[in-house]
Amino acid sequence: MDGQPTALEVTWYIVKAVRGAVFREVQMSDSTAKQKVLEAIEKLPADATVEDAIEQLVLLAKIQEGLAQLDAGQGVEHSEAKRRLLR
Repeated sequence: MDGQPTALEVTWYIVKAVRGAVFREVQMSDSTAKQKVLEAIEKLPADATVEDAIEQLVLLAKIQEGLAQLDAGQGVEHSEAKRRLLR
């Protein structure tokens, strides 16, 4: 290797950064699902499309699903996740 990150590594870091930002935006345990959805929609830019909104809501749902899995002890270690991605 020439020291440059692979495309997979770059993609992984971007995904982590975006998900981290979204997670910080929606991490409100006292909020209802409806409130979280409305807040996610309100944070979209004025020129966002319906597809953008759907994508954001799917991401929100996946984050909540992942958090529930972590709470249930179903998470995997970072090294295991990386191994699975590099198959």
